[in-house]
Amino acid sequence: MMAYLDNAATTKVSQTAAQAALEAMTMSFGNPSARYPLGGQAAKRLKTDRETVAKSLGCDSREIIFTSCGTEGDNWAIQAAIQKNRHVGRHIITTAIEHAAVLEPCKRLEQQGYDVTYLLPDENGSIRLDDLGAALRPDTVLVSMMLVNNETGAVLPVKEAAAMTRRLAPQAFFHTDAVQGFLKLPFTPKGLGVDLLTISGHKIHAPKGIGALYIRSGRLIDPMILGGGQESGLRSGTEPTAQIAALAAACAEGKANLQRDIAHMQELKAYTLGQLALRVPEAEQVGRGEAPHILALTLPGYKAEVLVRVLGDMGVCVSAGSACHRGKPSHVYAAMGLDKAKRDGSFRVSFSGDTQRTEVDAFLEALTEAKAKLFTSMS
Repeated sequence: MMAYLDNAATTKVSQTAAQAALEAMTMSFGNPSARYPLGGQAAKRLKTDRETVAKSLGCDSREIIFTSCGTEGDNWAIQAAIQKNRHVGRHIITTAIEHAAVLEPCKRLEQQGYDVTYLLPDENGSIRLDDLGAALRPDTVLVSMMLVNNETGAVLPVKEAAAMTRRLAPQAFFHTDAVQGFLKLPFTPKGLGVDLLTISGHKIHAPKGIGALYIRSGRLIDPMILGGGQESGLRSGTEPTAQIAALAAACAEGKANLQRDIAHMQELKAYTLGQLALRVPEAEQVGRGEAPHILALTLPGYKAEVLVRVLGDMGVCVSAGSACHRGKPSHVYAAMGLDKAKRDGSFRVSFSGDTQRTEVDAFLEALTEAKAKLFTSMS
């Protein structure tokens, strides 16, 4: 039996989402822009699916623009904000622990002459509001702060940061990458007070290749793709109706089960930590990791890449950090100031509402066996 504990990287597509995609591909397969009845049927379903996604976020359907993924949404949000605020200035604030989908565009903007401030995390992986307050300037055009860190599970103070930004730099856009927070924490964009918010389907049991960008009503941005005028003229191109149908189905399912899933993941996380204390006491949690689905661990003296490979051979799927790192050292742990032994030994366990305790038990057994087999390495 495979024990899948890498849900922060991607989730298994639910049967409900898969069925919705199949129906859209085989029954409502018309082009939503077509003027005959089959096209009208597809357009009607697209409208309903957009409303479903918006309802799961607690926003208006006109504030939802479909994208291909979280990375696209992050890139678009950053580019749109600086373009719209080009008359305000060239200062951007983000954090040193963002996903690469935010950090890489910011690095490129630095090369183009923008001034980017990277807020450092505290020892628990969160961001100090005092640091944000000190960094905000009259020429700040954008603040981008993730809701949940994908490596540590730290929940960042987005609501408070957005309020501070509105007070001290009212013209600046506030963007949050909510890919790891969506349907893992209860929130709404309005409640957070953000202008732009990114989500991704494959983190919530929808397929890869679909996501959405929330754009607060009244916050006008320039189009990303020009063409036939789809997505309110902001992202032209024939809509991927099957992926959108699957996303809507996953959103509805996740919203209906949100409190149950949160409680289940919290229980699994607490159980894992309790059992690790008994069976592998050398393993330490990295940071507080308030999000219910992410548990960042380190086994100092061991190499995480080796542990992950050995556990994989035993049928247990965990990761040595973000799937987007592709073996590169974690910038998150470096920013937190973890010593080399802890950084080298760090890995991530992540749950979903479907994760079974038997999968956790398989992980605990495999980790205990792997630790006994492997010699610690000099770090």
